[in-house]
Amino acid sequence: MEKRILVIEDEPNISEALRFILSRNGWQVDVSADGHAAIETMRKDPPDLLILDVMLPGLSGFDVLRSVREVECTRDLPVLMLTAKGQGADRAEAERLGVTRFMTKPFANAEVIAAVQDLAGT
Repeated sequence: MEKRILVIEDEPNISEALRFILSRNGWQVDVSADGHAAIETMRKDPPDLLILDVMLPGLSGFDVLRSVREVECTRDLPVLMLTAKGQGADRAEAERLGVTRFMTKPFANAEVIAAVQDLAGT
């Protein structure tokens, strides 16, 4: 069975690039630009890994991460946070909320694949 990744990213070019490189490497990839909808989806059917943008409309990536960590079914979900905001304060906040790995944009495709494989234990 393919492992599933949920990508929460509001920039279509980035989410489609992630979908392409990850599916090419054997992952089933679902994409959402809406943090609220993604939280509901994860609670019903948690993915194996979450890739999360910090800056999202409405609900920030920090808010999504907080919600992920509050619920038993997603508490231990590996979360890779991708952001153009690489300041130390953002990294510290993500770590405080329980992010598994933090990566800044722009990123190399190989870097994302390596991080996903490491987080998924593959």
